[in-house]
Amino acid sequence: MRWLLLLIALFCSPAVAADWDVPNRAGAIAETLAQAADGDTLRLAPGIYSETLTLDRPVTLDGQGHAEINGGDAGTVITVTGADVAISGITVSGSGSDHETIDSGIKLTKTATAPIVTGNTLIGNLYGIDIHGARNALVAGNHIEGRQDHKMNARGNGIYVWNAPGTIVEDNTVRWGRDGIFVNSSKKNIFRNNTFRDLRFAVHYMYADNSEVSGNVSIGNHLGYAMMFSTRVRITDNVSLNDRDHGVMLNYANKSVITGNYVKNTSGKCTFLYNSHKNDFSGNWFEGCGIGIHFTAGSDNNRMVGNSFVRNRTQVKYVSTKWVEWSENGRGNYWSDFAAFDVDGNGIADAPYRPNDSMDHVLWTQPAAKLLLGSPAVQLVRWSQSTFPALLPGGVMDSNALMAPVRPAASKKVLQDG
Repeated sequence: MRWLLLLIALFCSPAVAADWDVPNRAGAIAETLAQAADGDTLRLAPGIYSETLTLDRPVTLDGQGHAEINGGDAGTVITVTGADVAISGITVSGSGSDHETIDSGIKLTKTATAPIVTGNTLIGNLYGIDIHGARNALVAGNHIEGRQDHKMNARGNGIYVWNAPGTIVEDNTVRWGRDGIFVNSSKKNIFRNNTFRDLRFAVHYMYADNSEVSGNVSIGNHLGYAMMFSTRVRITDNVSLNDRDHGVMLNYANKSVITGNYVKNTSGKCTFLYNSHKNDFSGNWFEGCGIGIHFTAGSDNNRMVGNSFVRNRTQVKYVSTKWVEWSENGRGNYWSDFAAFDVDGNGIADAPYRPNDSMDHVLWTQPAAKLLLGSPAVQLVRWSQSTFPALLPGGVMDSNALMAPVRPAASKKVLQDG
């Protein structure tokens, strides 16, 4: 009877996960996978493994920082179809070049529940990591370098997220390729503390609601953070430095929070809003751009409080026949070109700030009129409107402009420009 009880206990107890040492030879990983049980760990020996893999059950693939898997320039190198798969410490290279099949270094499919991809290096793949339908994925601490052998728009994305709710992408570095992170039709995601360089867009976000884009750094890309056709997104504490066209762009993006962001030295526009409504802009820093912020296509009912507009060539571009107030509860924004007085010393300017006059409106619609900027007639019009504000055509007005800028904590993420 006692032996019977021992046998029952043995067969009913959970199996202990095993560690497998995988030798560096052709087909060794696939052979070891065929023998491994659920929960086992495969530790790769140093060297290059020339094979492609499909991980269809719970295993851990550990390159220990010194193993490389090369796909031979065909298809996807590592495909994950099973639940609870972990991939770490591996250099992944040599995917194919087919956009239709989204050839990638690592692909996480819709049956890959809760995959973990951490601490890997992905070099020279068409797409770095394709999170294609997987739920609750964690992609963290990876270094991704995309292809440079095609024009930028013909390259793949560093991280592609499609219909993958619950995904967390954090602490990754992405360089070259097309977009750093491209998100399409995916909700409830978190993208934080990633660094992006030499890309088209750092983060490109479409049809993706109820998500967070926070603490990221974009340096020298064509565009920093592009939010399109999305609602209730939190864009917080990000950096855009030396990006070319826009630091932050909202296109049909509504009811979102844009706060604590640091945008500096964008050749085009620090921030651009196209048909975007009911967004909360507060505590952002916009410096050294061609235009600090540009509203167009009827963007309306956006809250603008506590932002700092510093040394932009044009602080605001906003065409309207009515006045739009950019202060709230006695507090507005800081404007570096506003020579204001503060007699009572409360930190609020004693006169309202109006960034644009009728000549600005003329120049926006008739760029050739710039040839007349130095003429006495133009100077007379501008003097008249500054002396008699009732002549102004409408637009932005900040009745409680701040006397001093408030630098967001995100500015400390990049200690030196570039």
